[in-house]
Parts: sequence; structure tokens; C-alpha cells
Amino acid sequence: MASVLNVKESKAPERTVVVAGLPVGLFSDQLLALLVKSHFQDIKNEGGDVEDVIYPTRTKGVAYVIFKEKKVAENVIRHKKHRLARKARHAELTVSHFSDKIFSSVNAILDLSVFGKEVTLETLVKDLKKKIPSLNFSPLKPNGRISVEGSFLAVKRLKESLLVRACSLLEKDRNFTSEGRKWNRQNPQRNIQRSNNSLASVGTLVPETARSGEMLVLDTDVFLYLQHKCRSYESTLKKFHILSQEKVDGEITTVCLKNIQVGSQLNNAKHVKELIEEWSHALYLKLRKETFILEGKEKKEKRMIKWACEQLSSRYPEVLINFYRAHIDIIGSSSDTYLFKKGVMKLIGQKVS
Repeated sequence: MASVLNVKESKAPERTVVVAGLPVGLFSDQLLALLVKSHFQDIKNEGGDVEDVIYPTRTKGVAYVIFKEKKVAENVIRHKKHRLARKARHAELTVSHFSDKIFSSVNAILDLSVFGKEVTLETLVKDLKKKIPSLNFSPLKPNGRISVEGSFLAVKRLKESLLVRACSLLEKDRNFTSEGRKWNRQNPQRNIQRSNNSLASVGTLVPETARSGEMLVLDTDVFLYLQHKCRSYESTLKKFHILSQEKVDGEITTVCLKNIQVGSQLNNAKHVKELIEEWSHALYLKLRKETFILEGKEKKEKRMIKWACEQLSSRYPEVLINFYRAHIDIIGSSSDTYLFKKGVMKLIGQKVS
């Protein structure tokens, strides 16, 4: 099995991209590697000469593609959509810049006992395996714990699926209290505590009257991007006369949707909820976050980083910039965040890591 070390040893990280979403089980590893190479050599896909394709790797459905030129790798990342040939069922690929700091493979331990008696855990695991076949699951332990391994994107999908399931159970129970329940999540890519200021700026606590509305649970980064960068969010709320109340709890945001117009259709809130779930799912697959750490830096360096971000904001209108006391989050597509970070580092006179 190949790994990140193969790329580092090839001395070609700048010419390498990480390709996720390969169809597992349809072809032999050798044939799939040839299909990947053919796709990224095609000029229609902004491709060029491929030096090597590293596949299989330690992570299911993930390959490393090494180009002969750095420029080609950057062009491939900028290309918004990548789909394999028809014989590969037009599998949609996610392409990102290679870095030895990224987690190409993530290990996580889940405690499914929190679902209590609401679901049969064996059935839940079976459904997850079917929904996300690229993940490796260990046997379910009697205490409800199970180990999971897979690509970062696959683990994000798993997290989303579990959040949706938890939200569904909460709706059935209709016993939501704003102070009595907290969601805690560990992200394998970073563990940055949000400042208290960010909590006050997003929304208010979900009131007890939320019981009569529709509720959904979203990743906070996805919600902020949806709220500030997607015009369809606010316009849809206005169109269907929906009041949205949010509660931010670290990296999880709970949203309550209610009809505010007398005589409006009862299923309006449910329809809007379904739209938001669809948008958030698409953003889960698209978005990537880069973080500039401010804590511990000199005041002059902090000002330079903030200034650089502000200078680049107009050049990258699809990038969301969140300023916090101890750090700055940059959220956008894989290509935009990479180029944004590269631009910031250039403006402050540092090399891109």
C-alpha cells in the first residue's frame, strides 16, 4: 500500500494532488489507476503529462496523482468538476492540493451508545456501511463503541449522517431544551476553540417554542458559509415566510425554522428544511478550511495577516473570512482557499507551507 511518504520521498509534493471519491470495487486497482491517469492527462479536464499515479493507498477510494509540472496540478485543482469515464459510472471526484499536514486517512472511535434504545445499533452500523462503503468499520463492541477508518471526506460524510440521524430522533421526541443538551465534536484536521464573540454574532438561543417548528443540526462552518455567501438562504426564508433561529454550540449549529405568516402552509418549514439540508450536503463536499493562528504572534504580524486577508477578500468573493481573537478562518473551495492562503503568505513575505 502506498502512502503520503511515497509522495514526500518523490520530492514532488507541489506537483501532486489528492484525488478522493474513486469507485471502490468496480475495477481492479491497476485498471482504476489507468482510468485516473487517462482522466488527468485529458486537456478537457485542465490536465497534462502525468508522472505517476499512486494507487491503491492506505485509504479506500483515494489516489495521489503526480504531474510533471506544478502548473498543471494547480490548473486541475481550479477545475471545478471532475468525473471519471462513463465505464466508471461518471464517479464524481474531489481534488485537493497535497500537503504532508493533511489527514489523508483518519481514525475515529464512535460511541453509538448515545442513541440509547432509539435505534438498533447493529442495524445503524449496517446502514452506515452501505451508505459509505469506503470506510472501514471494526466489530461493534458490547458497550456501543466502534472504530472507523477512512479518508477525511468519508469521515465528514459519516459525521453528517450521524447528525441527521440524531436530529431526526430529536424531532420525534420533540423535547428540545436549549441548555440541557450539548453536542461535542472532535475534528481530525484541527481542534481550534472558537471565541465567545463568535457565539453572540450568529444567533440567539433556540426558545422553548421551537418544539412546534422544524429543527436541523448543521456544521457551524457550513452554516456560516450558507448564511453569508449563499443568497438563496435568506431569499428562501423570505419567500416562504420562515423565521430562522440559530444556536451555535462550538462546531455545531442548531437551526429552528418556523412559519411566521398566519395562514401559510404548514409544510413550508419542512420544505425549507429539506432545501437547507440539500445545500449543506453539497457544501460539506465542496468546502475546505484554512486557519491562520494569531495567538502568540507579535502585534505587527497579526496586523499584517489581517491586512492581507482584507486585501484579498475582493479578489476571492466566494471565500468566507471569519475573524476571531485568536485566529482567522478561511472557508471556501479547495482551490480558492489554497490560492487565498498562498496570496496571504506572499503579501506578508512568507513561504506557503
